[in-house]
Amino acid sequence: MSRFNPLIITSLLFTLLFASYTTAVTEQLPVQAFGNLPEVSQVKLSPDGNQIAFIRIIKGSTYIGTTNLVKSKTQYIVGTDNQKFKLGWFLWANNETLLISADYPVSRYGNKYTETRLLKVKADGSDSAVSVIKPKSKERFAQFQNNIIDILPDEPNHILMAIDLKVANQPDVYKINLESERIRHLEYRGKSNIYDWMTDRQHRLRLGFGRDETKIFYRLYDLKTEKWRNIWEYEIFDAPDISPLGFGLNPNELYIRADHNGRYAIFKVDVSKKDLPRELVYADENYDIEGSLIYSKKSNDVIGVYHGEANNAKIYFADEYAQFQKAIDKAIPEAYNNISSFSADEQRYILFSSNPTTPGAYFLGDRKAGSLSFVLEQYPLLTKRKLSGKEKVSYQARDKTTIEAYVTLPHENAPQHKKALVIPHGGPMARNYGGFDWFTEFFASRGYTILEPNFRGSSGYGFKFEMAAIQSWGGAMQNDLADAATWLTTNYDISTDNVCIIGASYGGYAALMAAVKQQEIFRCAGSFAGVSDLEYLVKKSRRFTNYQVVKKQIGDDYDKLEQQSPVNFAKQVNIPVLLIHGDKDRIVDIKHSQMMRDELQDYDKNVEYVELKNGNHHLEIEQNRIKTLTSFEEFLEKNLLNNTE
Repeated sequence: MSRFNPLIITSLLFTLLFASYTTAVTEQLPVQAFGNLPEVSQVKLSPDGNQIAFIRIIKGSTYIGTTNLVKSKTQYIVGTDNQKFKLGWFLWANNETLLISADYPVSRYGNKYTETRLLKVKADGSDSAVSVIKPKSKERFAQFQNNIIDILPDEPNHILMAIDLKVANQPDVYKINLESERIRHLEYRGKSNIYDWMTDRQHRLRLGFGRDETKIFYRLYDLKTEKWRNIWEYEIFDAPDISPLGFGLNPNELYIRADHNGRYAIFKVDVSKKDLPRELVYADENYDIEGSLIYSKKSNDVIGVYHGEANNAKIYFADEYAQFQKAIDKAIPEAYNNISSFSADEQRYILFSSNPTTPGAYFLGDRKAGSLSFVLEQYPLLTKRKLSGKEKVSYQARDKTTIEAYVTLPHENAPQHKKALVIPHGGPMARNYGGFDWFTEFFASRGYTILEPNFRGSSGYGFKFEMAAIQSWGGAMQNDLADAATWLTTNYDISTDNVCIIGASYGGYAALMAAVKQQEIFRCAGSFAGVSDLEYLVKKSRRFTNYQVVKKQIGDDYDKLEQQSPVNFAKQVNIPVLLIHGDKDRIVDIKHSQMMRDELQDYDKNVEYVELKNGNHHLEIEQNRIKTLTSFEEFLEKNLLNNTE
């Protein structure tokens, strides 16, 4: 394996990430330092390693740019102000063409939702971005047009896509010529209730992902019999998931994530045998393995898996790559070092490096030259301030359940006013991880101590723990948040009457429910895009294909949902409430916040309402992100005590 000079890396990273602390500013950083969108993301090498593509934020607008490393030329080839549409992910189709996923907010028949398009554009900027899919007059206009199944390296300018041009929600597979725009419908036509497809490493269609209301099933194309057959099926939320992740170079080896001693682990399955025998590949006795597979561009085989609880968030199965990672970690110690992109020959690579107190930056590595060159950093306004980072802790809930959480302490130069925030995550079947977080670091810069619990119902801790979220909103999950606040004031120098709860999405719901049920614990509550009415949430999903799943997850006993909905208990709220919501939110309708505002105002409660113009569920417009932080800051300053030392 090629080596590089660690001294080059050490010198460069030390200068960029640490030397600036010697002249660190002491005044409070502006909101924009945290609220500005990350200046750069998704830095990716072309297959030949001669070009870099990246997403860049300039004055609040989003651009995809390319840099030709041979010509030392940078240009921006697609841009948006994030209003009409937003840029999502992108990838290199080949050395000349980029494929870009774009999201368009739409409203039809009273429903708000998102449509996706797949755009193609030349990396040299010689043409304008256009849609890959152009449905014919007799074909339906599909909502989702960005599902790439496979890039076909042996057939330049060809890709496989799944799209439902014929039957809604049953995508067929099409082979698309990116140059001629010819679309060929493959022989594998859409099968009943199949919503997605997977190819093997030889680029053959091999697996169909199906859902029949709440039943999940998989269909495998058997290479011996040349027929499709059902393999696994289960009822969602009733049994641990079986999740196919991808094939190995051996077409009979399918990697899956499945239950192992109460935690999700990685297995390799021999699909050539009818009994589908499993071989355990990797397990963590304490945490679920939640990430995707890592493939080698050279060998075309599986070399590892992403795992949020591992060093650098990945586990390598192949020793060569594990040793390469160790060499980088030795050169840049105590840092998160992620090789995010390789050239096809794996001689050039993109490294993203950060540490718990530094947002981080991208670098271009060259293994032959033994060099590492700075590309761009994500949050340049934060380079002169040592951040707090997150510390993993655990506490006991009232029923003795152990809950993990992350604590972020106030910045060293911030006011020490003994104020604290409990911030529940969204989902709720999701979780917090460590690492840089612009949202919590903003509040730490204002002197707050922050606790982010992975309350029961969170993912990552096994099937049983996660299923505590099913039809249980406002119950034990809610109690875990009050217990988190009690633990925080017991173990840190925080006044018991100086804790506020804020959150987004489900976290916003939890904040509103805390305002109803836990006023003796929390002095105020702030909700961004929070759910307030579970009955409305369930009924609203009737017009979507996941209605049965939503009913099973949230419930359809409307009497019970009424008792779980904070909008119905506005009269009981006696602490200040802040509501923030985007008017173009396609995930949680703005009516949730509007209804909660109206109910609170009817009872003359202390409520503030902020509506974000063109705002979506993920704060992807920079001015809305800054306005959200500013609104939270002003709300907290008014409603928490100033117990300065």
